[in-house]
Amino acid sequence: MPGLPRDYFVVLPDSVAGHAVAGHLPAPDATVAHPSGRPWVLARPLFRKVSHLRRGDDALVLIGPDRVPDAVLSGLLEGARDRAALERRVTRLPGLYHVVARLSGETWIRGTASGLRRIYHAPHTEAGTIASDRPAVLAHLTGAPLDDGALALRMLDFLPHPLSRRVLWRGVHETGAGYGLALPAAAPGTATAPGPREYRWWEPPPAELSLAKGARGVGDAVAASVRAHVGGLDRISCELSGGMDSTSLTFAARATGPQALSLLTVAARDRYSEDETWARRAVEEAANRSTPEAPAPDHHVIPADRAPYFYADLAATAAELNDEPLPVAPGRARAHLLLSAAHATGSRYHLTGYGGDELFLGLPHAYQDLFHGNPFTAWNHLSGLRHQLGWPLLPTVKALLDRSAFPRWIAGAVTAELQPLSRTPLLSWGVRQSLRPWFTDHANALITEEFRAAAEHAEPIHPWRGRHVDIDAVRMGARHFQAMEDIGMTVGLPVAAPFYDDRVLEATLAVRLEERISPWRYKPLLAEAMRGVVPDALLARTTKDHMSSDEHQGLREHAPELAELWTGSRLAEHGLVDARHLLRLAAEPFSPVLVEHSISSTVAGETWLRTAENAWPTSQLTPTTSEA
Repeated sequence: MPGLPRDYFVVLPDSVAGHAVAGHLPAPDATVAHPSGRPWVLARPLFRKVSHLRRGDDALVLIGPDRVPDAVLSGLLEGARDRAALERRVTRLPGLYHVVARLSGETWIRGTASGLRRIYHAPHTEAGTIASDRPAVLAHLTGAPLDDGALALRMLDFLPHPLSRRVLWRGVHETGAGYGLALPAAAPGTATAPGPREYRWWEPPPAELSLAKGARGVGDAVAASVRAHVGGLDRISCELSGGMDSTSLTFAARATGPQALSLLTVAARDRYSEDETWARRAVEEAANRSTPEAPAPDHHVIPADRAPYFYADLAATAAELNDEPLPVAPGRARAHLLLSAAHATGSRYHLTGYGGDELFLGLPHAYQDLFHGNPFTAWNHLSGLRHQLGWPLLPTVKALLDRSAFPRWIAGAVTAELQPLSRTPLLSWGVRQSLRPWFTDHANALITEEFRAAAEHAEPIHPWRGRHVDIDAVRMGARHFQAMEDIGMTVGLPVAAPFYDDRVLEATLAVRLEERISPWRYKPLLAEAMRGVVPDALLARTTKDHMSSDEHQGLREHAPELAELWTGSRLAEHGLVDARHLLRLAAEPFSPVLVEHSISSTVAGETWLRTAENAWPTSQLTPTTSEA
């Protein structure tokens, strides 16, 4: 069906109406039935595998990177008398899985705590509640219109919790990461089932392990996740940027013993970049350790002049209908080139180091947590960070002592004023964002109201600021990685980010804060976790490259495409952007406005909206304003 995502599943109620809903979807690749014989789970997993086992009227379905043997499924399901007991068993399974289960007539569904696998639900006028991992599928099945308030929010660079859960279609709801969705069955003699309810299945572990002990747990979790994705495959590939994250996964993948391992590096235009040098060192180290069981990897370096600038080939985003506009969309052409090159090597699975920065780099907000229990250590670490980042002393002290509640922070997290981030102490519940000068008054009002409304009932992910920000950053990154997965589907190559595995997240959060991050060591937890797997010489890197110059140059190189994008802008038709202002900026790519304000999220919103409009008849996409 045109416009529907290539990869999705749907969970349907056990009713005649639910069965009828199934007829509005393409023929599934996998079907799991209710005890009645009606369809329960319909899946088009493409690269993912559907594993299921039935025990009487109870059943367990896992949708993830590999097929789970029946013996393992039986061990999970046997003796599980309630949802909590089954949850305890499933959470020990490595890999990124959606879980769908039926116990005592009740269906429950969940994704991952990292947020990479999510669950959505929507009311169907005849069938009742239906659920899916893709909101676009539910919007199609229920005829849900777009929501201008949610669309306006996506023009910001990122959305903090809980606004990240605002779905682009009205009436479609996202279940929070770390929460599951329970769908009770109808009572005997009744036709209507009770409404859905959320339940919490995940809590972050206490941060109480030493670096040495915690590193062993992280190393084991990374190895298990890599095996869950590529273990047993003969030909695999890895993106080897030269950074510590991709290097770690490269050596972890090598340890699974593939017959062929292809490593891909995109050369940088910046002559001061160190990534390629470190990538070549990694290849040399791997070759020096080659054996008949682990042969030397093939290294493919994509020349810098072949790498597209940002904002190249924007029309190609129509090939993927992501769950939401993602600010990484302007870099799609670059990602497509790398994944196409990986696919050309014959790779059957591609691994990336996405998620490593969010997990292991450490955000300054964490020192708020440390200050509560160990103020001297917190100030010592923070002083080192303050001197590196140029934070003034008095604003830093003021930010450290601030005890503003989360709802108050959310209410003021957007502003019309420009935010000088480079010298602003980042110790609050997140980063304050600026409204863009090309946003309309209508868009600004929608965004401001969304934040105000969220503040009325907002609760943080965790009571401690640092832990809240750490988990929220991982979940933001996981959302962004969805774009890479969808590009991989277009290319024909499954893509994975093992760092987003819940076991890796839990193992990381279990380490004491003052040992997990440090202003004087680069990613100390990851370095210790991979010691013995990655050569020590490669774990010594303390720098990280950036590609900001490619983005600014892309504005100049692709100015005509950007001008075409704003001519007949769909966002402008929704009253959210000033198309004339954007056209002027397209003609002035080095304008100070574009230096101060990123345009990538606006571009992503525009390209996403055009894709969504091509997926369904115009009558189903009537602009609406969100309810307060």
